[in-house]
Amino acid sequence: MRARGMEMASKDCVQVAVRVRPFNKRERDAGSRCIISITSNNISIQDPRNPQNSRIFTFDYTYWSHSGFSRNKDGLFVSEETGGRYADQASVFLDLGQGIHDNALLGYNATLLAYGQTGSGKSYSMVGYGPNKGLIPTLCDRLFQSIKSMQDSRQCQVFFSMLEIYNEQVLDLLSKTSRSAGGLRVREDQQRGFYVEGLRRVPCDCAAQVEQLMEQGTRTRTTVATHMNANSSRSHMLIIIHLKQIFSKECITKQSNIYLVDLAGSERQRSSGSEADRLKEGTAINLSLTTLGNVISALADMALGKKVVHIPYRDSVLTKLLQSALGGNSRTVMIATLSPADICYEESLSTLRYAERAKRIQNKAVVNESPTERLVKELKAENAKLVLRLSRLGQEGRKADDETKELRRLLTHNELQIRAIQTLWEQHLQEALKDWENQYATITQERRMMQMHPYIMNINEDAQLSGVVKLFIQEGEWDIGLADNSPRSLCIRGLGIQDKHAVFSNQQRRVSITPVAGSKVIVNGVPVSKRIELQHLDRLVLGSNSTYLFIGFPSERSGEDWSRYDYDYFQSELAAAEGFHIQSLCDDQGHRPHQPDPSLLAVFYDYIKLMPMVTEANQMSKELKKGVEFKLEIKNLAMSDSKGHDLEKDIAVRVTSVESKQVWMWSKAKFVNRKFLMEEVYQQQVVGGEGADRAPLPRDRDPFWDPLEPLHLGSAHLWLQSLAFRIPLEEQVDVVGPEGTEEAILQAQLVPCSPTGLPLGEDDILIDPSELLGKRLDFQLVLDQCCGLRWVKEARNRGVQIGFQVFDCPQPLYTPAVWHNVNPLLDHRIQFTALRTSQELLNFLQSNALVLELWGLQEGCSELVSSMDGVKMTQEDNIIIDKINASEHLTAETGGSDLSSSLRALHQDLEQLRNSNAALRKENSALREQLNSARNGVENNRGRQERRGSLRPSCDAEFAKALKVFYHSMTSVRGQLQRLRRHKPSEEADLLGLRLFVDEHTYLLKDFSEQLEQCVTTLKQDVAAIVRRKREKSGIWS
Repeated sequence: MRARGMEMASKDCVQVAVRVRPFNKRERDAGSRCIISITSNNISIQDPRNPQNSRIFTFDYTYWSHSGFSRNKDGLFVSEETGGRYADQASVFLDLGQGIHDNALLGYNATLLAYGQTGSGKSYSMVGYGPNKGLIPTLCDRLFQSIKSMQDSRQCQVFFSMLEIYNEQVLDLLSKTSRSAGGLRVREDQQRGFYVEGLRRVPCDCAAQVEQLMEQGTRTRTTVATHMNANSSRSHMLIIIHLKQIFSKECITKQSNIYLVDLAGSERQRSSGSEADRLKEGTAINLSLTTLGNVISALADMALGKKVVHIPYRDSVLTKLLQSALGGNSRTVMIATLSPADICYEESLSTLRYAERAKRIQNKAVVNESPTERLVKELKAENAKLVLRLSRLGQEGRKADDETKELRRLLTHNELQIRAIQTLWEQHLQEALKDWENQYATITQERRMMQMHPYIMNINEDAQLSGVVKLFIQEGEWDIGLADNSPRSLCIRGLGIQDKHAVFSNQQRRVSITPVAGSKVIVNGVPVSKRIELQHLDRLVLGSNSTYLFIGFPSERSGEDWSRYDYDYFQSELAAAEGFHIQSLCDDQGHRPHQPDPSLLAVFYDYIKLMPMVTEANQMSKELKKGVEFKLEIKNLAMSDSKGHDLEKDIAVRVTSVESKQVWMWSKAKFVNRKFLMEEVYQQQVVGGEGADRAPLPRDRDPFWDPLEPLHLGSAHLWLQSLAFRIPLEEQVDVVGPEGTEEAILQAQLVPCSPTGLPLGEDDILIDPSELLGKRLDFQLVLDQCCGLRWVKEARNRGVQIGFQVFDCPQPLYTPAVWHNVNPLLDHRIQFTALRTSQELLNFLQSNALVLELWGLQEGCSELVSSMDGVKMTQEDNIIIDKINASEHLTAETGGSDLSSSLRALHQDLEQLRNSNAALRKENSALREQLNSARNGVENNRGRQERRGSLRPSCDAEFAKALKVFYHSMTSVRGQLQRLRRHKPSEEADLLGLRLFVDEHTYLLKDFSEQLEQCVTTLKQDVAAIVRRKREKSGIWS
């Protein structure tokens, strides 16, 4: 499963490891299926929609951390079996961290990159959780252990830096001063390469000090993320450890920079699909990760021998700082983390492809010699020369006082420089130790408060940032909000937080929260507007998305596992309060909850992920006075294709202008891109402060606006089976929206007709649809009226169009637009022709419906136009379908050669003769049977045969009429069945409401059963009457 860790020290290629994490709570609750398997260094991923389709990748290291583990008494996750395949934190460090450690001590630069989608386990592998320490803290422990064991042979100096890159801005997470506008600058030096100007480097002499600095940096990162409305999953975190080893005897200094990089969530790199956005994707928020991908691709191509003109290191802040790690002077390892769940298939496959490219990169690592040590060497060499010159002057006895004084002055100056260089480390270390002591005192005080008072602690999407901020609720009343001008105030920042947002009260060992008017406070998924008492482990959401867990008095804490109340738990709870959870989604679609469809799981996963983003977008719209509201919708939830099969579900965002009532529908990818752009605008105009640029954006650059386009409102199904019997159909069909809402009622007809458009009579009705094969079929689609348009009821300045596509017609066709009318007359009639009906068309008519799509129009948007490209017409201007025979029709109808016309006529005559021959053979067979059974002679038998021939047409017509009545009755039954499917209880219904719903549902079911029974009974009675009359009139039928 794993290669040897020390191999990395002898190679300069990028080493790539892949680690598979366990299912998280959301994936377990959704019944997710594992689609990843590992064999040796090979990893296989299976497509959940097509299990036969799988991809295999090979990497330097593969780690199975999905299953086969348990927690021991020390809280460590270990393999359940000795020698089991579970990879714990120690085994990951042995392969990856030990190589980084060894290379650093040898004087090489070393880099460790963590890549993967948000929540895939990057932070757990890099930092760890609780006693399960990750690569970074374990590396620091081993590094200081090695330094201590080697202190006799060398002097070691360790400097620690921690920074974050968000939106192309560099933030020093250890800075003592306030954040500068625009962040720190990245500069370039001929010797040092790219570096961050002004980045704080803190000397450290123990691992505990490094751990404390990491806590300080994490706290700063959490505070800044809340203040800037920045999500940690879109930021890159870099830890830089500078190791300097001074070998006094050898007069050698080795220096190494260790870069430990936790990259932003890789799902931000996913393609936006087929829908293009007019505003450029890959904003500053995405730029670093996008450029990193471009750099890796260029270096991978170079390693394969392809000609690469340019490697875009300079295109982003991240790639500037990682230039030495990628193709430069460093020994580099990448760990890619994966979720094995089927709902994360696309993300995991993308991560594997990314990692596969990275493993081709070749670096050129060399041992580093410090410029500072060279200066000391040069100064010592110069001093030796000065001492030699002074001794020669003394030996020669020359009187050169002036020259001697100058030499002694230079000697003293050089010695002072050497002493300053050598004592600088001790001074920095003493200052860092003082800071560490102050930080330690603060942490000790916080831990003391945790054992005395209740408090709320933050919950972040990044588990490493959760629990960092703790706000203690001491006895009395405490205001919580933006304002911090009172000694009894708790200051928080975030979208939707007011100056005074709510009031906490701690009286008689009871804690309550009272929202201030107009503020948003949610407790356990339910919005509250008045005082409510809090219980231990209650979940709070303040403002748009500031999530906190309430921790009660110490006496109320009984050792529960608080870790289950993570960010996903909060979002799932909010979704469940809105009536959206995986069980209800599966029930709506007829799936068993323990066997949900992968597409439904993906929809649930996306819905939960987008919920907080939609909330934040609404708050930014409010604060920027954009007047736009965003709402999540499930696309195709209640919609089906022409066969009645469910369409694939997806998430869309409905965007509505409050003032003008204009509506847009954005895809998931488009909304995510726009959300990034909204954040940039928000940073500039709101967070930027008084000096920020507040000039209004031009409309074409405004992420809250888009040109208007026709909207798909819903669809109706007009079943085509009656056409196979040449029976006309007149029906009122319900237009159902994507989420099952009734958008309108459409009156439509299917009319079998002659080539000139005259409706066929009852005598033309067929009993056997196969009689259509090879014959011409003409029918008209008539759209009479659309009633009860909900789209137009909401705003009278709107219009609609109906679109449809029949069988193999190459382009969709649309009715003319109708405006400003809730019940518009469409009066649209169009005729279709199949010149020689094929078996494919006949099968289509018997099993498919014509899907009529309702499109909404708004003032300012262009109407949908029927494209006639590739559409073939008859001489009567009818649209030709069933393209199998279209070429034959065109040859005959456009005046082709006489030979081809004659040949076609002969084919038709031949077909008629064959049919006549078959009929005669059947007739002869019947006559033979009658002759053999005749009792009254030949003449009487002939008379009966004549009567039979005269009775057949009338009996067939009666049977056709009975079928027509049956089909019309079944249309009504089908409508009742659709009403039953859509009949659901109100989400707000109480017990009485549910009882009323059950009674009403029982009545509808009874009505449906009676209608169905009546239709079948009527058909049976009609057929029995026809048979009885035939028996009465003909002895042959007896």
